[in-house]
Amino acid sequence: MTAIAEANALYDCRDAFADVLTELGEADERVVAVVNDSVGSSKLGGFAKRFPERIINVGIAEQNQVGVAAGLEGGGRLPIVSCAGSFLSARAMEQVKIDAAYSYRHMVLTAQSPGLAYGQLGSTHHSAEDVAWMRVIPNMTVIVPADPVETAAAVRWAVTEHDGPVYIRISRMKVPAVHADDYVFTPGRATTLRDGDDLTIITNGTVLHRALAAADALAQEGIRARVLSMACVKPLDEDAVLSAARETGRIITAEEGLTAGGLGGAVAELVTANQPVPVKRIGIPDTFAPTGSEGWLMDHWGISADGITAAAKELLA
Repeated sequence: MTAIAEANALYDCRDAFADVLTELGEADERVVAVVNDSVGSSKLGGFAKRFPERIINVGIAEQNQVGVAAGLEGGGRLPIVSCAGSFLSARAMEQVKIDAAYSYRHMVLTAQSPGLAYGQLGSTHHSAEDVAWMRVIPNMTVIVPADPVETAAAVRWAVTEHDGPVYIRISRMKVPAVHADDYVFTPGRATTLRDGDDLTIITNGTVLHRALAAADALAQEGIRARVLSMACVKPLDEDAVLSAARETGRIITAEEGLTAGGLGGAVAELVTANQPVPVKRIGIPDTFAPTGSEGWLMDHWGISADGITAAAKELLA
């Protein structure tokens, strides 16, 4: 593959998730996958073939799915729950809150195809609210990886290094590789991918590469935008956010989800209380997302390189 082809390549983070789960299963027989009739959509066919006794399919019963996983954890297993983000975050919320978080169980909740990835299936399948909901649950760590490398690193950390509940978005919306192969995920730690002192763009997930493109476009006009990759929404890297507020004076947050309560909400809460500066939040406003392709929906709300660029110029003006 040529360097240009590699630079333009797009990847499905579900492949990285499936690969690392099989790797973890090889290393630790306690690892089990709990799915809701979602072996195919989670790309866990290989895991199921390799470990047929370690994949539990509860069918379309997401509340039971989380409860079964909690029971498995209580019996000494390491359960990875794999479920569409819209159903894991809404339909099974009580079980996530009580069985996983309140009980402080070592459970990895992977939200497959989150955000707007199921665009043409409409509002019932959008998980625009999930980050906001999960962020307010005590004991819950919330991670939104940006590419396959970060996805694999986050899942590996959640299974092998953490001991409590974790919610991880696993995107099906194809993205370019942003992180190097030696990237190490550190909870509560942002990564600075572009430096600048005119304003800061804080983002994660499928929006990160769009933010980098926006920063490059702004640089062509002499505007130096700092880009913070905030994969861990909770715990938030407060030092990085407050340093950005002090040093650049303006912040844009951009996310594939509701701005109310999500990444934008977390940043705004912190800045307002400690280092007040203008904060522009890009994402889904207070409405249900309509039906449409994921690309159209992202552009519709300006969750794009052009949208971020325009917002930056508006903020600077």
